[in-house]
Amino acid sequence: MYTSTIQSMKKEMNRRRLSQRTIDSYLFCIYKFLKKINKHPRKITKKEIKNYMDDLSERGKAGSTLNIHLSAIKFLIEETFHRNLFINLKYSRRPKHLPTVLTKEETKRLFDAVHNPKHKLMIELMYSAGLRLSELLNLKVKDIEDKLGWVRKGKGNKDRPFIIADKLRQRIIDFIDSEKLNHSDLIFTGRNGRVHPRTVQEIIKQAAKKARIRKNVHPHTLRHSFATHLIEDGYDVADVQALLGHNSMQTTMIYVHLAGAKLLSVKSPFDNL
Repeated sequence: MYTSTIQSMKKEMNRRRLSQRTIDSYLFCIYKFLKKINKHPRKITKKEIKNYMDDLSERGKAGSTLNIHLSAIKFLIEETFHRNLFINLKYSRRPKHLPTVLTKEETKRLFDAVHNPKHKLMIELMYSAGLRLSELLNLKVKDIEDKLGWVRKGKGNKDRPFIIADKLRQRIIDFIDSEKLNHSDLIFTGRNGRVHPRTVQEIIKQAAKKARIRKNVHPHTLRHSFATHLIEDGYDVADVQALLGHNSMQTTMIYVHLAGAKLLSVKSPFDNL
């Protein structure tokens, strides 16, 4: 029963062009759900769904985990099997916390701690363009233009442009030439094809340790730092939103809270007394 149901859901998600990451997450959640409920989706009741979600909550699952499970179940019931159960459970709120951001000085120290030219180019490009790790690893030669690059089928299956820093443009071109890459080739590859995300995570972790940065630094920290530094440099939130590919400006506004007040040119009202 599990196999046919999961295959049906997988086909529907592929048809709708959901990202592979979303597909993998949803299928994992549904496997757990069906194993617990042990009924065909056409016979599952609202009460059983609610009890399952309550059980996950009581077991201390994080809010983000509850959200993914609930979204997966809704997709299975409503989109794959076209049942109008009107599952109206409240989504768990994500805890409000500010992401880790490097100062500009810490960012420079991090880059200086990486001596492998390819590794250095990877993390500098990720920071300079505000790329997610998956977006960096999926970049192809054809995605790089003169002053712009393109993220193809990024989060939400969207294309978006990204800026290419002047200081990196020639280095990217030289790297592509030195690797003798073709138009449709991935820019960054490993010994066995694709670079594994953990490889980049380890590069950044070791660089942060060598640079004596006492923060939890990971690939997404570079994207957070990129956005915060743009705000500090006086760029408009709407411009930053477009570069990050956020649907909502509210998502981008978090970086305003992270930017230094002095660099935002905020003056105390005391100065005008």
